Amino acid sequence: MNASIKSILLLFLLIVLSACSSSQGAGELNDGNPAPSFELIDLDGNQHNLADYAGQKVYVKFWASWCSICLGGMEELNTLAAEENDFAVLTIVSPSSNAEKSAESFAKWFEGLPNAENVTVLLDEGGTFFDEYGVIGYPTSVYIGSDGTLVKSLTGHVGNAEIKESFDAIN
Repeated sequence: MNASIKSILLLFLLIVLSACSSSQGAGELNDGNPAPSFELIDLDGNQHNLADYAGQKVYVKFWASWCSICLGGMEELNTLAAEENDFAVLTIVSPSSNAEKSAESFAKWFEGLPNAENVTVLLDEGGTFFDEYGVIGYPTSVYIGSDGTLVKSLTGHVGNAEIKESFDAIN
């Protein structure tokens, strides 16, 4: 085989190999679609917009006051929210929707809930974002990458160690 054919084949092979490279470098996007944007009020009347967390990973837990599994994991969630992590911790409840109390009743009930002082609760009146995030049951954990990508959503209780491990694999 002459040298020019070898050179052409080598160049072709290099182009094919570089196109097939799938290693994720810094700044590349996570797999998935953009997380639905939200603008919700917390129990103190402060507004939270997903865009406020741009560049930061976000853990969102959808839950309800009547959900025994949710309440059973509240102390663990409170601990997670108090720790310094490389992700924000938010929770969303849907007052007057999905059998949840009204916003006023929920706020009064939450004041008396032990082991929840570090938990940020956002109010999704009517369950709009419950639907947009495809929540099918409580609790549901949603993992959003620093690029705003909805990386994954899991129904059921997820412990703090598993949450942290999941975020270790997310950009």
